[in-house]
Amino acid sequence: MPIGKPSRSCTQHYAFRCNVAVQPWKRCCQTSIRQQGFTYLGILIAIAIIGVFLSETGSIWHTMAQRERERQLLFVGDQFRLAIGRYYNVGAAVGAKGQYPQRLEDLLRDPRLVGVSRYLRKIYYDPMTDNQNWGLLKNTQGRIVGVYSLSDEHPIKQSNFTTADKDFEGKEKYSQWTFIYSPKPVHPTPRLNPGAIKTSSPTSQGLK
Repeated sequence: MPIGKPSRSCTQHYAFRCNVAVQPWKRCCQTSIRQQGFTYLGILIAIAIIGVFLSETGSIWHTMAQRERERQLLFVGDQFRLAIGRYYNVGAAVGAKGQYPQRLEDLLRDPRLVGVSRYLRKIYYDPMTDNQNWGLLKNTQGRIVGVYSLSDEHPIKQSNFTTADKDFEGKEKYSQWTFIYSPKPVHPTPRLNPGAIKTSSPTSQGLK
């Protein structure tokens, strides 16, 4: 047998030894790959669960925030309505009975009076749009009878309003929540006809 050329038995011997050495390493690598696959799948599932949780949390938070802004809008709108009513009624003292304000700023200082008369503490921000721009409802004289939000967002609240806001039920947009001051109608006191009133006179029997 030539020197340097391994025999078949020697080659088989070394191949066997190599296979014996390689097999555990291959099994270890396959096990590691499977474990990494399961770990990656677990991470994906965890990310999906966290995403759903965050989405639900965000939706709940948004709903709660919108309900709070609705309550603020109802409060602020009512403040405007009350202030317009005060302006309307105070006008009787200066010969301007039944007069509505020309501007919202008139509610901060009545231009008809000599002193400072405030009916509104400040021009409130619209909680739905976060600015001081309000829709204005005016009468035929161009004076302000009410305000409304400029938001076209759909309200969550659809029922259980106060008597003053009962017309807000079932509205599709916040801009349909109109805060209007309407004076109560004054019913005239019925006049009595003196001739129709019968007076009783003492009878002769009653004088006895």
